[in-house]
Order: sequence, then structure tokens, then C-alpha cells
Amino acid sequence: MTEIIGVRFKDGGKIYYFSPGGNQVHAGDLVITETARGTECGEVAIPNKQIPKTEITAPLKPIIRVATKDDRRIMELNRKKEAKAFQVCQQKIAFRGLKMNLVDVECTFDNSKLLFYFTADNRVDFRELVKDLAAVFRTRIELRQIGVRDKAKILGGIGICGREFCCKGHLQDFQPVSIKMAKEQGLSLNPAKISGCCGRLMCCLKYEQNVYEELLRITPKMGALVVMKDGTHAKVCETNPLTGDLKVLPDKSDVPVKTNRSEVTLLRDGKIKVNQAERKALKSLEDQ
Repeated sequence: MTEIIGVRFKDGGKIYYFSPGGNQVHAGDLVITETARGTECGEVAIPNKQIPKTEITAPLKPIIRVATKDDRRIMELNRKKEAKAFQVCQQKIAFRGLKMNLVDVECTFDNSKLLFYFTADNRVDFRELVKDLAAVFRTRIELRQIGVRDKAKILGGIGICGREFCCKGHLQDFQPVSIKMAKEQGLSLNPAKISGCCGRLMCCLKYEQNVYEELLRITPKMGALVVMKDGTHAKVCETNPLTGDLKVLPDKSDVPVKTNRSEVTLLRDGKIKVNQAERKALKSLEDQ
């Protein structure tokens, strides 16, 4: 077993493991660490904890120290610098006439780099913009083009469910989400109903997908041929995977009968049909 602490550098961001280096920390404490981007200040998300060595990637870097008053003062100055850099960058973008939308600015703890995050419909030649910003701030400048999902994660907001965006609140990484998931869960394929504020499919479609896949595996599909308890052959015309209820149309009858998947034997399964024109129209929602 190895003692670790989990540190997060952004709200809702990924948690990275560090060695506490003999320090006893609590959730919410600020610590100074050495990362690939240089010296950074992060928030403790997981206090001192013992985990198996197989769950970490060696070598585990130790934290430099628990943040002091001076460190917190530097963080406040960096936040002010970020606000100023945001305004300056917007002015330079307008001056250069670049088709890009600035989303966020991040200043590393040691002031060695300023990172500008932006969205754009196409590739943007921002070389002159980098020169303009470097001349103003006299530090290393890095511009990163991000997608609409990343933009939503940075800015945050309230989803149609009335809760904070999942990507902002607790999702560390985006998971692939497809139209097929919405279809299998019996949801409306109306883009307004299944897409989030970012304009892409809602991340929460992934949460229950494993359950639906298992239920669909044991539930006859629409159009399947089944045998009822009394030996009557029937065709499935309606299903409810969650409850297992079925509506079947017996041979030589025009009246559907309600039954349950546990009360029928499958002869030949059907197929979930996806309207190709509908899928093509909604394909852009799957963009990650």
C-alpha cells in the first residue's frame, strides 16, 4: 500500500495523485506541487489515503508544501492578472479581426505561462495575436482551441434538469455518447430534448446505458416472434425494458395482449430500427 493525496487543479477537473511528503492534509486545503506545466497550486480533493501500489503510476511526485499566506496572495494576484489578460486578449482579437471566441485565461502559479482557451468554427492563424500578447505580458503565451463541451465545462451553468452541468460538477472526463443510446432508452430524438446547453448529446445518457443494454438483452425486441404460456404464437408490438411488460399480437387476432417477458419464450428476435435519415440529421450531436 502507498499513501497518496488527490489534488485537483480546476473545478470539476481530473484528480491527480501525489505523495503527501509527510504532510497531513484535509479536503479543501491548497498545496503547491510540481507538474508538467511547472509549479502549480491545487486543491486537495482526497486527503491522506492508503491505496494499492498497482493503482498509481510510479514514481509518485511529492507535494512541495501546503500553501502559505504568501502562496494565497500570489494566487489572488494571478486571478487579477487573468482578468486583465482576458480583456486585453479580447481587444487584440477584435483588432486583428480573428473569428474566435475567448473562453478563459489561466495563469500558472509561477507566472511562467499564460494560457488562453478559445473556440472557433475553423482553424485560426493566431501567430500575430501571440506576438501581441507576449509584448504586453512579457511571458510565455499559449493559445488552445477547445470544443463546445470543454467550453461548457469551463464556464459551467444549469442544465435542463435544474442541476449544475455534470461536466462542471463531477465528470472528470467526457464519455462517448451516441444517438443509439437515446434510441435504446426510448427517448425522443428531438434535439432540444436530448442535447445539453453545449449543443451536443447530454452526458447523462451514458449513466444508465449499461442497465438498458442488459435489460434489452433479455427483452424481446419490437417485431420479435414469441410463444405464450398457452402455446400461442405472437408478435411483439410494444416493449417496456424497465418493467419487462410486453404487448403482443397473437396469431389470428387483431387485439394486442399485455404480458411480461418472463411469461413468453423467444422464437425469433426482432431488430431495433434506426431511421437513417433521422440519424444523419442528428449526427452532429454526437461530435465530441
